[in-house]
Amino acid sequence: MFAIIDIETTGGNSRNDRITEIAIFVHDGEKVVAEYDTLINPECKIPYYISELTGIYDHMVANAPKFYQVAKKIVEITEGCTFVAHNAKFDYNFIRNEFKSLGFDYTKTTLCTVQLSRKLLPGHTSYSLGKLTRDLGIDLHMRHRAGGDAAATVKLFELLLQKDGNGFRKLRSKATPGIAREWEQHHLRPIVESLPEKTGVYYFFNDAGELVYVGKSLNIRSRVTTHMANYTTQKSVNMRNAVASIKYELTGSELVALLMESAEIKRHQPIYNQAQRRASYEFGLLASIELDGYIRLRVDRVTKQTPLTTFTTRDESKVFVERLIEEFSLCPKLTALEFGGGPCFNHSIHKCFGACVGLESPEVYNKRVEDALRIVRYDHEDFLVIDQGRYTDERSVVFIEGGRYMGFGFVPETQVKKGIEHLKSCINPQQNNRNVQSIIKGYLERNAVQKLIPL
Repeated sequence: MFAIIDIETTGGNSRNDRITEIAIFVHDGEKVVAEYDTLINPECKIPYYISELTGIYDHMVANAPKFYQVAKKIVEITEGCTFVAHNAKFDYNFIRNEFKSLGFDYTKTTLCTVQLSRKLLPGHTSYSLGKLTRDLGIDLHMRHRAGGDAAATVKLFELLLQKDGNGFRKLRSKATPGIAREWEQHHLRPIVESLPEKTGVYYFFNDAGELVYVGKSLNIRSRVTTHMANYTTQKSVNMRNAVASIKYELTGSELVALLMESAEIKRHQPIYNQAQRRASYEFGLLASIELDGYIRLRVDRVTKQTPLTTFTTRDESKVFVERLIEEFSLCPKLTALEFGGGPCFNHSIHKCFGACVGLESPEVYNKRVEDALRIVRYDHEDFLVIDQGRYTDERSVVFIEGGRYMGFGFVPETQVKKGIEHLKSCINPQQNNRNVQSIIKGYLERNAVQKLIPL
């Protein structure tokens, strides 16, 4: 199966810019069997020149879903698919980084129709989608919109299938050279094929017994098979060659799988989990109401105080606070980014309403601060999440107390009604940090769980 994808973005930097639209056509090698197309709220302003190019303006995405709200759909519709795009590196990097911000490792085998076109359709002066489809007589409606570009890429993809002679089998081998033949004889194949098609966490060990990678999946066997068939980067090849044995833990609950994966990566620091290995959260965001009635925010080193959220570096915290200032018109002086007497700089450019010099009342200003802090706060200070367990007669339990993640555990279904204290007693203590806070908050916002019990 192939997921033919196109995105539109706020710019060309996958680390700093965001996705504004995505279109996905799932192709079985003969025809399109599923499709998905949506605008996405990038949670930032779209530059004017980008809007002029794509036709996507701020007002069009204001009420569109945010990426975390469509992330599950993207995972589901592309499960088991090769990632196909025109200039695949661009689209793939953007989507991977969006998932990375949610604490999710989105990994796919990729296939670039630019590279394939150069091999199978030589002689064209340009291999840009617009010029190539024009040369080939492929209709391209709504250029620079995800749906139009993806639909044209589907037609190009089907033409490449015809040119390839042996159809999508040979075409797929171009994306992952030699994999099919090598995988047939690989010593890990029987182990991988014996893995469960269930939700949980999996572990890769090298021949010295060292843990080199931890991952999670709704379908462990499918995800591990994807790793074994991934030759898209040197890192993926190195990791695949390093794996000598595989273990797994079932969780039943995707939320517990995400939390377990995060904890295992922080605890063991596997060499191939570099993007998620940071374990030190030295700085925290704190809030206090001063004598003048204004809520003041500041970032400080984490000591005995319980922060609203945490950061690995002071620079990371500064970027986060600057985002709050921009989105909610907060005052830089009341967020400890500016000091000294008189009004802040933002007041001089009409982006601060004067809380720093008493021109805006504490009640009005604090309302915006509370709105901003909803980004880092749960809907309840103390609650239990009850969800699927590892087996049909078991349930998982996640415990939040005082806004802090305390841990997770499992309990027989028949004991769920025994009371709050009994459910708490099954919890295995875990570390609270900004990563797990983001995981839990994001998961609860975009997924239904069996039961959420406020305490």
